[in-house]
Amino acid sequence: MYPTKRQLENYAELAVKVGVNVQPGQTVVVMAPIMAANLVRLISLKAYEAGAHNVYVEYNDEQLSRIKYQHAPEKALSEYPQWRADSMVQYAESGAAFIQIYSPDPELLNDVEPDRVAIASKTAAAALNKYRSYLMAHKNAWTLLSYATPEWANKVFPGEEENSAVQKLWKHIIEATRIDHEDPVSAWGVHNARLGKMVQILNDKSYRQLQFEATGTSLTIDLPEGHIWLGGAKYNENGVLFNPNIPTEEVYTLPSRDGVNGTVKSTKPLNYNGVVINNFSLTFKDGEVIEFAAEEGAEALQKLLDTDEGARRLGEVALVPHDSPISNSNVIFYNTLFDENASCHLALGQAYPVNLQNGKEMDAEELLNKGANQSLVHEDFMIGAADLSIDGITRDGRKEAIFRNGNWAF
Repeated sequence: MYPTKRQLENYAELAVKVGVNVQPGQTVVVMAPIMAANLVRLISLKAYEAGAHNVYVEYNDEQLSRIKYQHAPEKALSEYPQWRADSMVQYAESGAAFIQIYSPDPELLNDVEPDRVAIASKTAAAALNKYRSYLMAHKNAWTLLSYATPEWANKVFPGEEENSAVQKLWKHIIEATRIDHEDPVSAWGVHNARLGKMVQILNDKSYRQLQFEATGTSLTIDLPEGHIWLGGAKYNENGVLFNPNIPTEEVYTLPSRDGVNGTVKSTKPLNYNGVVINNFSLTFKDGEVIEFAAEEGAEALQKLLDTDEGARRLGEVALVPHDSPISNSNVIFYNTLFDENASCHLALGQAYPVNLQNGKEMDAEELLNKGANQSLVHEDFMIGAADLSIDGITRDGRKEAIFRNGNWAF
């Protein structure tokens, strides 16, 4: 099913009112694939109706990226336009809200030399690092949502006729984002309150360690003193409530960068820079990946881990019950926005400063000393399963069940 006109309007309204909660006089920046132009136009309209001062739109085309990776001289891959990096920082410093529509082609770069992709990815990450720091510290409101495209749908539903595949994908997007509800904004208020209850429980517990056990996984993760669990809606530095992810089912915090030990096995494929990494495992010692293996995409995983020193350490641990709406669809989306909200997951790389008490006020050295990892990357990968058990170790050494058989034990 394709979204009706009303559902597409609901989606735009959700992005504007729930995603970034546009304020009167605010600048809005929309980044989107050219295929999503009809949704972008509605978002722009809804933003102006909410009082936006200006809406800037930046379209992207993955096929142009593919052409560049294949044919540009290698030197060009190590260059990023400074004017663009500066403009993103200027938008952020002016208090802009950022809406990104993410619709990946999971096989876009399968036959492109991984070294070339790694060079371009690291260059862009370094150039946009300051801009990204504003978002990860929640200085600005930002949100991420998706739009069904033929390339993405064909990967999710292989063998289906293209139009049918796109319709099936839209059906799942519509249900996961609640835009088929009579009042999606109110429905999201109820959902955010539900996530907030789990956040409150975990923050009250303040566990010092999490222990994960499942098929192929036996992992301990130390949590730093002063860690904060978050989930659902957040406040930016101006007290504006926003939802970074549409959809979302997770509650998350940061691990201690030196306190991860054991082995973890992925349970869903990871689409990383247009290459699928599948059936992989990571072994940690004192926070660092010391061994890894992958049945598919091993070279891409190697490039990810080699991005910088922090890419071999964890920056996020997130809990999502196996019995949850996106998980129950039994669909692998090859899109981290959806797959991470169907599964417990971890993230290699940068930690969110907001997951640490007073973290937003700390500089890089202070964050590092408190146990927050730093990296140019932040890449989520899925580890949730029906047999996953998670225990929390309290500050006085008691073990308490958090997950049993993949779901909350509370």
